Amino acid sequence: MTRDSIDSDLIGGCRHEVVGEVVEIGSDVSKFKAGDIVGVGLLVGCCNSCRPCEAEAEQYCKKKIWAYNDVYTDGNRTQGGFSASMVVHQKFVVKIPEGLAPEQAAPLLCAGVTVYSPLSHFGLKKSGLRGGILGLGGVGHMGVLIAKAMGHHVTVISSSDKKREEAMNVLGADKYLVSSNTASIQAAADSLDYLIDTVPIHHPMDDYISLLKLDGKLILLGVVNVPLQFFSPLLMSVYVEGRKMVTGTFIGSMKEIEELLEFCNEKGLKSSIEVVKMEYINTAMERLANNDVRYRFVVDVAASNLQD
Repeated sequence: MTRDSIDSDLIGGCRHEVVGEVVEIGSDVSKFKAGDIVGVGLLVGCCNSCRPCEAEAEQYCKKKIWAYNDVYTDGNRTQGGFSASMVVHQKFVVKIPEGLAPEQAAPLLCAGVTVYSPLSHFGLKKSGLRGGILGLGGVGHMGVLIAKAMGHHVTVISSSDKKREEAMNVLGADKYLVSSNTASIQAAADSLDYLIDTVPIHHPMDDYISLLKLDGKLILLGVVNVPLQFFSPLLMSVYVEGRKMVTGTFIGSMKEIEELLEFCNEKGLKSSIEVVKMEYINTAMERLANNDVRYRFVVDVAASNLQD
């Protein structure tokens, strides 16, 4: 597979979410042919025999192989999207639907499916639900777009008012809350069927749990490396509606990626991206560190000058 575009994020990830063209297939490949536009996400291998693998949830396999900075079955290191070409088992390749631009498909292979997977797994795809997105970044903005396309009333929660206009007028959110505004948070108690938490740093949980209805779900997607704390009665029924769940999910399965690509193609969803060339990578990383991108960089490798 040759590389046409790769998506970029801040978590060491300028090497996955790859879209390109199939240039050669092995003798046992049946799903693809030369010339197909395909994508590869965060994983390129698994054991195929454990309980997660048998349940088509290979992202939870303990022997999964990352698309970058890992060791493949032949002993070679995986290079991800920064390599000139890529050899991948057909299990971990998805076909990009006709009508879905490669640069738009790239962010769906990790960021998009990271949001889609919990909505699908927990039965939250039906229309009419009231959902919340905590944190409006690369994953969060995909959450707003996907939830709205499913017919949900979507509330965005952010640390400041800076992203209100974009959340409401560009992404189509229905409501915007500033997390430090205690009065507005309290007024929204018991109002959400689910809250997707994309924040990757430590933050208090109690206020967000209070936003959930009976049987509401707080779904953690941001990786936080310190223990989280919350007041356990908030999960019960002492102060607010109870029987709530705090859970978390990790990216998505290959099946879910295929479902999401078809869903986004049918709905005409377009993420907020900025296409750059490889020679711009260092500047792009500096801008990422300064939170100066809305909301994903996509690197056009085919149009880049790779000879310098």
